[in-house]
Amino acid sequence: MEPRITVITLGVGDLERSLEFYRDGLGWPTDGIVGTEFEGGAVAFFPLDGGLQLALYPKQQIADDANVDETAASPAEFTLGHNVASKDAVDAVLRTAEEAGAEITDAARDRDWGGYSGHFLDPDDHLWEVVWNPEFAVED
Repeated sequence: MEPRITVITLGVGDLERSLEFYRDGLGWPTDGIVGTEFEGGAVAFFPLDGGLQLALYPKQQIADDANVDETAASPAEFTLGHNVASKDAVDAVLRTAEEAGAEITDAARDRDWGGYSGHFLDPDDHLWEVVWNPEFAVED
């Protein structure tokens, strides 16, 4: 298996609500919900830099498709990292997320390792870290 990820799918409780958060609140481009002509096929895709896709898909449908039980999750299981080019950009992204309805769980601050970051939860409690890392060049 090649070390490659092409799609990150987030299980969501309300597909429309999550679509609105990412499309309308964060301003991410999308064709909206597609696949509604198939039972259990409704999904929303967001193209990300580098060819990666973010997909929003109903949690119960993921459980059904994968033949696993839907269980309670902890936001601390993983984070989605969004690196930016400056401290000001961290602050701006966190403001945008909060205005879109995200819960800021950790206000942006200087980190012991030399960077600057903060965290927010999306409407389904997926944890995002917005990061400026002086060792990680990012163009905004």
